Order: sequence, then C-alpha cells, then structure tokens
Amino acid sequence: MVNKLFGKKIGMTRYFLEGGKSEPVTVVKIGPCVVTQKKTFEKEGYNAIQIGFGPKDEKKTSKPLKGHFESSGGKCFSYLNEVRVDDVDAFELGQEIKTDIFSVGDTVHVRGKSKGRGFAGVMKRWGFSGGRKTHGSRSHRVPGSIGCSADPAKVVKGRKMPGQMGNTHVTTKNLKVVDIRPEMDVLLLKGSVPGAPGNLLEIVKIS
Repeated sequence: MVNKLFGKKIGMTRYFLEGGKSEPVTVVKIGPCVVTQKKTFEKEGYNAIQIGFGPKDEKKTSKPLKGHFESSGGKCFSYLNEVRVDDVDAFELGQEIKTDIFSVGDTVHVRGKSKGRGFAGVMKRWGFSGGRKTHGSRSHRVPGSIGCSADPAKVVKGRKMPGQMGNTHVTTKNLKVVDIRPEMDVLLLKGSVPGAPGNLLEIVKIS
C-alpha cells in the first residue's frame, strides 16, 4: 500500500456543501505517478519503489537517466522520489498510481516549497514591532542589539535577524480530503497548501 504521492498545485477555489455552506479548498493535480524502479531488502537493504512524476523532454534528459527509464517504459520524468512499501512484488515497473489510494475524508500532510519573499527585515520576516516613530527616534525598523555583553561575547545561534524569507520546504499538516475527481486525477483539500500555483507537492496519507 502506497501512502505518499506527488502532485502539482493548481490553485484555490470554493467547494459548496449540501447545506449551501462553502469551504475554501486547494485543487491539487495528483500524478499519474509511474513506478520507475523497485528496491528490495536483499539488494538495497530496504523495500521501496521509486516513482516518477512530471513529464520531461527527452532532449533535456541525460543518457544515464534515459537508460534508467527504459525499464519502466521509456517515459522521462522531471521528478523522482522513493516511497517505502511492505511488499515490492505488488508493484510492476511502469505501473501508474493515481488518486484511488485516497478517499473522501482522509487526513493528509502536504509538503512543498513556500513562496520566496526575497531579503526581508525583522519586522516583515519575524513580526518585530519596531522602534518608536517620534521624539527623535532613529530606530524605526532596525533589529536592535544582538550581542551578549562580555559573556559569552558572541552572537547566539538562531538569533532572529534579517535575511532570506520563504523559499523553504514547509509542511502543512492534517488537511482533509473534501472531494476526489478521478477522471481528472484531482484532489480537493480543505485549506491552503505551500507555494504558488504549479508548485510541486508531496501528499502523505495519514488516515
């Protein structure tokens, strides 16, 4: 049984329930994910399948990868990842895994790369309140003192300071599967997921 698949964020919309109420949902295009390699405990030391997602132009694929993909049908993929499974023999090379592993009401974790905000100061990045704006203050948006006096005489690791904001992997936990459209390979997840439309996502089934 596979508990993780990969998809692409399409965008957000509203899903109307039977009583007329609506919920904000994220539309996620799932797969199809193709099994490109099987890894066994005897050879690699663990049981897993490698799955590919997202078509890739054959001209932009290296020769070693082309040879790797030949055993699973020859289609090239832009993204590869492994999923641990109990029984490798239950899968075949070239097999497509789609939305049928999910059901309405399932709980999932979604991991993706957040939107990049560029270089940001402490007020935008960490929510600092800033300094006074009157009475001759010249410290409106500065971080303030970062030192520790004579002991330990250094900047402590992890200090909240200006820097790159966003563009990091974020996991949104415990999202509910509101609806499934198998004919379009689409999931509707209640709430928001990381990243912009078109972002690559990992969807892990919890329950």
